[in-house]
Amino acid sequence: MPAVFFPPFVTDEDQEFKVNWKRVAVTSTFGFGFVGPLGHFWYEGLDKFIKMRLQLRPKSAKFVAAKVAMDGLIFGPFDLFVFFTYMGFCTGKNAAQVKEDVKRDFLPALILEGGVWPIVRVANFRYVPVRYQLLYVNIFCLLDSAFLSWIEQQKDAPWKQKFTSFTSMKERGG
Repeated sequence: MPAVFFPPFVTDEDQEFKVNWKRVAVTSTFGFGFVGPLGHFWYEGLDKFIKMRLQLRPKSAKFVAAKVAMDGLIFGPFDLFVFFTYMGFCTGKNAAQVKEDVKRDFLPALILEGGVWPIVRVANFRYVPVRYQLLYVNIFCLLDSAFLSWIEQQKDAPWKQKFTSFTSMKERGG
């Protein structure tokens, strides 16, 4: 399998795989230092909010739909923004470079992840007890970190232009 699908690995001309331990440490630190602690409070707080404020019965279709929507519309974009910002600064980029990277990578990642995460969330919020929801999500976060790193490493790949072309039209006044 090509190394581009597993960003912690780099290849040379001989297609020899090597672990990029610095990148593994940087993405692991993001998970342990940001997603883990924040996710713990987010899932518990979101569950309480939907039960108490929206007064929906846990595990019901409306409860799960509300939780999936709020997680996808609030936490998902916030997590992506922080991930790309953090990765940029950890690789030594300045604020202007990080801003450009976020502009380039955020929308393609948000759109592509929008096809996967809702399915993961529905199963999580319907079948997994709240105290284990972060653990369940973290299993998928391992794959997601590889995917996001791959997106970040693609720089200005032509396929990204399909996702950002409407942003360019907006900037041109179209």
